[in-house]
Amino acid sequence: MSLFFVSLCASLVATYLVIVAASRSAHSHDNDLSGPQKFHAVPVPRVGGGGILSGVLVAWVFLIVSGQSSAANLLGGLLIAAAPTFFSGVAEDLTKNVSPRRRLAFTALSAAVAAYLLDAKLGPVGIPGLDWALSVPLIAAALTVFAVTGLTNAVNIIDGFNGLAAACVAMMLAAFGFVSYCLGDQDLLIVCVLLIGSIAGFFVFNFPMGKIFLGDGGAYFLGFMLAELAVLLLSRHPELAASFPLLVCAYPVFETLFSIYRKLFLRNMSPGVPDGVHLHMLVYKRLMRVGFGVRTPDALTRRNSYTSPYLWALCAAAVGTALLFWRTPAAQIFALLCFAGVYVWLYWRIVRFQAPKFLVVTSAETPEA
Repeated sequence: MSLFFVSLCASLVATYLVIVAASRSAHSHDNDLSGPQKFHAVPVPRVGGGGILSGVLVAWVFLIVSGQSSAANLLGGLLIAAAPTFFSGVAEDLTKNVSPRRRLAFTALSAAVAAYLLDAKLGPVGIPGLDWALSVPLIAAALTVFAVTGLTNAVNIIDGFNGLAAACVAMMLAAFGFVSYCLGDQDLLIVCVLLIGSIAGFFVFNFPMGKIFLGDGGAYFLGFMLAELAVLLLSRHPELAASFPLLVCAYPVFETLFSIYRKLFLRNMSPGVPDGVHLHMLVYKRLMRVGFGVRTPDALTRRNSYTSPYLWALCAAAVGTALLFWRTPAAQIFALLCFAGVYVWLYWRIVRFQAPKFLVVTSAETPEA
C-alpha cells in the first residue's frame, strides 16, 4: 500500500504543477473545440501523461531506495522501453504535427525494445498453427510488437471523455494485479499497484471537471504499460490462458476492431481518419440529453463527465467476468463472444435512435440557442 500512496501523492503534486505550468503556455492546450472528436468547452492542457509518468518515476526511485531490486529492474526496463512511444505522443500534444503512422512506428519500436530488454514475447496460446509461429523467436517478436502496438493505440482511441481511459486502464491493471498476486508474482503486482496510484493522482484533476487531459503522451504510455504487463503475465506464467488478458482488455480491443471494420467496409474511409461515431461518442450525442443544446462550459462539462460511467460499466463487465473465470479459458472465450454481441447490439440500437429509454439521461433544463 505504501507504493500506491507514494505514486498517488507524487502524481497528484506533479499533475497540479503541470496544470499551473501549462496555464502560462498555450502550446500544451487542446485549442480545437470543433473537431469530430472534441467534446470540451474551453482549451485544456493535454499533457497529463507528464503527471502520471512523474508518479511512476518517484515510485521507481522508492523501489530502488527500499532495496526492491527485482521490481525496480522490471519497472526500469519498462520505462526505458516506453520512452519512444511516450515522447512521440508528447510531441503530438505540443506540436499537433506528428502523424498517426509515426506514432505507431515509435510504439512498435518501444515494443521491440521491451521484447529485447525484458524478453517480453508472446508464447504458445493454444491455437494450432499460431503456436508453431510463436515457437519461432523472430515471428514471436513480430507478433508481440503487433499486439502491443495495437493495444496501445486502442487505449488512445477510447481516450475521448473525462476519466474514461484512465479509469478503464486502472480497472484492467487491477485485474492483472490480482491475478499476479494469485500466481505469486510480486514484481508484476508492484508495477500494477504503482501505476494505479499514479492514475489516481491524475484522475483527481481529470474527472469530473476535466482540468487536464491524458493527451497522446499519457494515453500511449498507459496503453503501452498495460500491453506489456499483459505480455509479461502470459510469458512468465504459461499456465494462464491468453484469453484472460484479451477479455480484460475487451473494451478497447473491440472498440478498435469495430472501428476498423466500420471505416473500411461501412464508410469507405481510411481507418486512420478520425470520425465522430465511436461508441463513447454516440453515448454522448444520443444518450446524454442533460442540458442538450446548451453550449455553456458547465453544461458541456456535465455531459462530458456523465458519458464516462456508461463505458466504465461496459469495461467493468468484461474485467469482472475475466476475474470471475480467470482459471477457466472456455468461459473466457464465451464471455468474449457475449461481449462482442452486446457491444454490436448496443451500438446499433444507439445509432438508430432506438436506445433503451432507461439509458437516456434527460434534464428539465431548457436548451439555449
